[in-house]
Amino acid sequence: MLMPKRVKYRKQMRGRMKGKESRGTEISFGEYGLQALEPGWVTARQIEAARRAIVRAMKRRGKVWIRIFPDKPYTQKPAETRMGKGKGGVEYWVAVVKPGRVMFEVAGLPEEIAKEALNHARYKFSIKTKVITRHDLAVGEQA
Repeated sequence: MLMPKRVKYRKQMRGRMKGKESRGTEISFGEYGLQALEPGWVTARQIEAARRAIVRAMKRRGKVWIRIFPDKPYTQKPAETRMGKGKGGVEYWVAVVKPGRVMFEVAGLPEEIAKEALNHARYKFSIKTKVITRHDLAVGEQA
């Protein structure tokens, strides 16, 4: 499971997910990518489940890039605990994802297999996503 080795502060505030993503919106490494369409927190478990789904569908061909990292701690108080006595302990880690962010990229595969692999990964997330290609972006820039 992905998580930071060390962090400066153990606990963070929730923050806001306002606006669209400004960085990481284009395919940089692969040929096909999975792009977020809405804001949300993606857990380390969801990222790992999606990665496994992609690798399984690719049948160990090609290459996968994970473009998001869960660096935000999610805290939770134990069940049936009275209010007060401080903030709960860190339960798991999340990645803050805004619309437009490319979360996964794949390369070295035929188009239909790559798109099928990324579609398997779409089901693992709690946010809406779409499969994009490097060719779509190149055609869109010329027009």
